[in-house]
Amino acid sequence: MYSKAYFSNPEFNSCSDEQVKDKIRAFQEKRLIPQLRYCYDHSPFYRRKFDDANVKPEDIWTLDDLRALPIFMTKEYERKNALESLEKQNHPFGTHLCAPVEKLYLTCTTSGTTGIPTFTYTFTYNDIELISRGLGHRFSFCGVRNGDRILFVFPLGIYATTMTLWGIRGIGALPIDIDARAGSELILRFADLTRVNYMACTPSLAEHLIQKAPSVIGKEVIDLKLKGLMLTGEIGVSIQKIKDKLEEAYGCPAYDYWAPAGHAIAISCNSKEYQGLHGTSSDLCTSFEDLVDPQTKEPLKIEDGIIGEMVITSLKREAGPLVKYAYGDMVQIFTKPYASCGFPGNRIKIIGRSDDMLIIKGVNVYPAAIKNIISSFAPRVTGEIRIILDELPPRVTPPLKIKIEHGEHTHEDELPVLSNQIAQTLHDRLKIRPILQWVRPGTLEKSTSKTPIFEKTYQKK
Repeated sequence: MYSKAYFSNPEFNSCSDEQVKDKIRAFQEKRLIPQLRYCYDHSPFYRRKFDDANVKPEDIWTLDDLRALPIFMTKEYERKNALESLEKQNHPFGTHLCAPVEKLYLTCTTSGTTGIPTFTYTFTYNDIELISRGLGHRFSFCGVRNGDRILFVFPLGIYATTMTLWGIRGIGALPIDIDARAGSELILRFADLTRVNYMACTPSLAEHLIQKAPSVIGKEVIDLKLKGLMLTGEIGVSIQKIKDKLEEAYGCPAYDYWAPAGHAIAISCNSKEYQGLHGTSSDLCTSFEDLVDPQTKEPLKIEDGIIGEMVITSLKREAGPLVKYAYGDMVQIFTKPYASCGFPGNRIKIIGRSDDMLIIKGVNVYPAAIKNIISSFAPRVTGEIRIILDELPPRVTPPLKIKIEHGEHTHEDELPVLSNQIAQTLHDRLKIRPILQWVRPGTLEKSTSKTPIFEKTYQKK
């Protein structure tokens, strides 16, 4: 488990959790004004946003002042910025870009699953040097050390996951980086050939490799003798049944990690029960201290258990700093530390994407909550589901339809009773009464990158 001495400045060792929070807050506020002034001076977009709000950077002294500002940026704004800069400045990095284009060192784009890809992950050399420390430091909590080898399997090249390679190399570990689109057979053969110590991929790929390993490399995944799984890109480890399944199959801890837009760098601890993501780089952003209502965009008071849309503000970034960016991630913040791991500061659980939210008879429902409940019925189900959307979300004309894979040893005559149990649980916890459609195990194909949770039939009409 963790200790303050393991991840904090030595001066924090004798501090209480509240004292640590106060020191972090003071440090963040010290960095805040210079970053805001930099954005105001170097970006026409941010200058316009500050002027529209009738404030100057020097008016923002505290995190409370920052929370009171309106939202400056959303995905929609970022896409408009990209089109504007493409037209006027001949680059796609947006009018919020603060550094000269010739100083850019690395650019990575979002996946574009919810629209036109955006170059949110654009860095100068100084940016990636600073951010990579946080990206690598996070993996040290999983036990990664100098000389370890990490099988790193995500879409690479222009994609955002590529930035993490700088962090892995920065702590002296060696990434064996394979583009996820190469397929499961090549991934497994390289895992076996290179004798890796850790694997980083999506939860669904880690699950898929459990089934594929015996036929491809003639052994179970536990025989790879991994020390840990670092998983991201999907809701997975936060679902206890999935976490338990992966840890039993691989014989090692399964960690959840996160860094949306290269901010809010976080990782879960090795507790047997999932406790959320611990922030590990509070010097880079204020994300764990700023939430808004996803509908009204009004600020929410940060208190234990509060749920809202995370707002990102950079504290030290040159190329594309973000200020009051409602990035679309719905999270629950916990201000009380999880005592067993000794990790102070706020932690979060990811609820889902604000643009994934469904509205069913006036009730807001997140796919992750549905998947979590259905997965709790394993092994009678595999945990793989598809939510069928016959019309453009978020509004769904009831009843909601869900495809579910039944377990390998679940007989058809058991399905009516199981359907009633699942439907009743979904109604009790989420206030929805869905129609369940059963399919055989393996019917719902897993992706090597991100496995979709929606089946959008309205796009086929």
